[in-house]
Amino acid sequence: MPLQRRLPKGGFKNPFRVAYAPVNLDRLLTVFPEADNVTIDQLYAAGLAKKGLPIKILARGSVSRSVTIEAHRFSKQAAELIRQAGGTPVAVEGEIRATNDK
Repeated sequence: MPLQRRLPKGGFKNPFRVAYAPVNLDRLLTVFPEADNVTIDQLYAAGLAKKGLPIKILARGSVSRSVTIEAHRFSKQAAELIRQAGGTPVAVEGEIRATNDK
């Protein structure tokens, strides 16, 4: 039997891939305009992320005031923008499941 018929078809599907729910700073600060503290539960309740997915804060937008944001991960630029405004990015350690949804 030829080699191309003996090899499996399709690509590799990583079972340990973690899919994050992206939340941009501009969207976050329009939903919570006066909040000094933004927690993960508030982000889920506001509908910015699907419940159960870990949240990653991305840097689109700007931060004009001091705010403490809690999420599973932050991009480097988002964390820097939050720190420059006098805020604190808090990366929460917790159980992050591997999702294989694609």
